[in-house]
Amino acid sequence: MSSIIQLLPDHVANQIAAGEVVQRPASVVKELLENAVDAKATDIKLIIKDAGKSLVQVIDNGSGMNVTDARLCFERHATSKIRQAEDLFSLHTKGFRGEALASIAAIAHMEMKTKLEQEELGTHIVIEGSKFISQDVAVLPKGTSFAVKNLFFNIPARRNFLKSDTVEYRHIIDEFQRVALAHPKIHFTFYHNGSDMYNLPPSSLRQRIVNFFGGKTNEKLVPVIEDTEMMSIQGFVCKPEFAKKNRGEQFFFVNDRFIKSPYLHHAVMAAYEGILKDGSQPSYYLYLTVPPNTIDINIHPTKTEIKFDNESAMYAILRASIKHSLGQFNVAPVLDFERDANLDTPYHYKNLDGEIPTIQIDTNFNPFAEEKPAKSYSSSSYKRAEPTATWESLYVDVKQDTNAVFGGNEFASSNNNDFSYENNEFTFENEEVTSSLFNDEDVEQTVQKTYQIHKKYIVSPIKSGMVIVDQSRAHQRILYEQFLVNMTVHHASSQQLLFPINLFYSASEMELIADLQQSLVNTGFVFEESNPDHVVISGIPVNITESEVAMVLDQLLSDLHNGIPENSFSQNDTIAKSMAKSLAVKTGAYLTEKEQENLVNGLFACKDPNVSPFQKPTFITMRVEDLDKKFAL
Repeated sequence: MSSIIQLLPDHVANQIAAGEVVQRPASVVKELLENAVDAKATDIKLIIKDAGKSLVQVIDNGSGMNVTDARLCFERHATSKIRQAEDLFSLHTKGFRGEALASIAAIAHMEMKTKLEQEELGTHIVIEGSKFISQDVAVLPKGTSFAVKNLFFNIPARRNFLKSDTVEYRHIIDEFQRVALAHPKIHFTFYHNGSDMYNLPPSSLRQRIVNFFGGKTNEKLVPVIEDTEMMSIQGFVCKPEFAKKNRGEQFFFVNDRFIKSPYLHHAVMAAYEGILKDGSQPSYYLYLTVPPNTIDINIHPTKTEIKFDNESAMYAILRASIKHSLGQFNVAPVLDFERDANLDTPYHYKNLDGEIPTIQIDTNFNPFAEEKPAKSYSSSSYKRAEPTATWESLYVDVKQDTNAVFGGNEFASSNNNDFSYENNEFTFENEEVTSSLFNDEDVEQTVQKTYQIHKKYIVSPIKSGMVIVDQSRAHQRILYEQFLVNMTVHHASSQQLLFPINLFYSASEMELIADLQQSLVNTGFVFEESNPDHVVISGIPVNITESEVAMVLDQLLSDLHNGIPENSFSQNDTIAKSMAKSLAVKTGAYLTEKEQENLVNGLFACKDPNVSPFQKPTFITMRVEDLDKKFAL
């Protein structure tokens, strides 16, 4: 019987391995950037075309490779990072498996140019689908350049599963941010379709964060510094009032490697307990340094998950460090009623020496100079203002005035029965004389038609029973259809602001707002100007207040974090849903009787009142027969 087990060819094995290592263009960006960092480069350039589908190029000024290494680096399990198994417990580099370049070369057209600093000539290699096309000697600068073109050209099924350019581009930005934030001392440059997206010179960690996420980020940051025998922590957390709806700006770095850890994230949330709004997520940029032999990185192909020796101790240290920083900078509330906050000394002042205060002296001051006599006012020159008579004084003591007019003679007394001047016989023009068509007894009292229960449901009686309406979902349906009509049929009206609003966002959020700008204009927003890090809004829709603008846009950016739909109707539909969810009346809000009636009437005037924009029921009907059954014995 012939054997049925065979060794796979190298190009097939490489394609299988590429399925784990290279999932999308962002995976190529991550692997090439980390290789550039491992090569001790101080200047790294990332060039992208068509969201990485056409070109991903990384140019660095690192150590470079000789001819032998340049050819050998494309072989599977060939690496310069480790030599033996024990090296896995003392890793100081990003990569160590030796699979990245082989996997990328198996599914793309790849071109590499590299040169050592001491060499006069470099090496130029072209590979297509694991096949070496050419290898030449070339005049090159120091460092290495990798150009990956036509990703997944030989795996059309994988290429068809890629998302839109917007989604893939956002994944590339995420990977670029993670590497650039981990190494603030390296100069990073990012180009997309010929445009300069990021230019990050070497700087401090705080400045690198500000360069990424906008100038307003500086005032949000609270530094976290802690050094223990087990681990050292440094970085920043954001103040609780700047918490966001999404989890976009949350970064953990362990030994300068980005990781994802729900367990450590829970420690951060525990430190914010009691000072965050429900559903809000704090931003943080935390750098943990631990001994390499206490962690295991080799548990996931993307190397974003790490196993720690003592996770519970790290949880406690991280939680305490963040809580201490929030309290130190008077962010978290303190229950010490006898403490005077004015006497607190910041930690960065505790080691400073005292300085002699400077004194300013006015040399022209003369205490013996003659003073000018003060002006005196005589009592005769000052007259008290006479109080101005009011119109009521015209009708005071009318009887005495009439006696004075007639002189109190017999004429007045003799005609007292015929001509009396009592106050109650006068009618004045300021009295209102109204008439009623009906007697008060005949007017039927208005009966309340709607009732609010637990500030959540509205009950309205109908002929067959009653309708119970969910106030939040009903309002979402009403606002959703209004926004959708404004964006697709009518031009929405807007209210001009006396003072324009400046809203600051990161570069990726600014690009997302630029893509959504036309749809937002159709809803009633008026954009005065756009800057690299903020937008200026001079007009807002009529059903939005000025204080709600930032909340609406934050919710919209959170909902569209994974990309904007290609279809224009789907884009308008997503925007209308997001704005309706932000502006709808919330559960727990008290509504007056008039507001309840308007909400119920507005719901049943909608085209589809049965469900909310998110396909959840807005009301239920309960018949009298159903109530009778409840009371039946």
